[in-house]
Amino acid sequence: MTSASLNPTSTLNKTLFLDRDGVVNVDHGYVSQPKDFEFINGVFSACKQFQDAGYKIVIVTNQSGIGRGYYSEQDFAELTTWMVEQFKNHGVDILSVYYCPHHPTKANAPYLKECDCRKPKPGMLLKAISEHSLNPDLSIMIGDKASDMQAAIAAGIKHKYLVNSGQSFPPEAEELADAIFQDLPAAAKSIL
Repeated sequence: MTSASLNPTSTLNKTLFLDRDGVVNVDHGYVSQPKDFEFINGVFSACKQFQDAGYKIVIVTNQSGIGRGYYSEQDFAELTTWMVEQFKNHGVDILSVYYCPHHPTKANAPYLKECDCRKPKPGMLLKAISEHSLNPDLSIMIGDKASDMQAAIAAGIKHKYLVNSGQSFPPEAEELADAIFQDLPAAAKSIL
């Protein structure tokens, strides 16, 4: 018997879970093309710092723009491929990107539904944890909304932080977070 079998969590990866819009890129609302995608200043170097500290990086993003018919899943896939390439060009590997195209009230069929993946539900996080052997006790969620914090809590992610990226939060959102930072680079500087 190996020590890994005695302590199965020792082989699991610590992970940085990131929301996309407002954390990775400026939230211009329903971005679907590279020409409209504006990375937040310092996001590549911040992610590189986390990667160098041993964190896998996973992006979890609500994308109701698909369900609303603003852009297609193919458009989202092409933008995601481009985004991941930009990270790779800066020495950062994105382990995976999970998205939810659904909305419970503002979407077209078949996307009009209650689901387990749309944050604040934890479905995307739980799927990533399961598929990639990630350790929620050693992991971090960074988002810009209360729903990101609620999803992290429901998925058992131990550390959760808000970035304000130019917005303010209601008190209940602030209470869910371990801390609030100006942006992802500020979070990296403080956490690491």
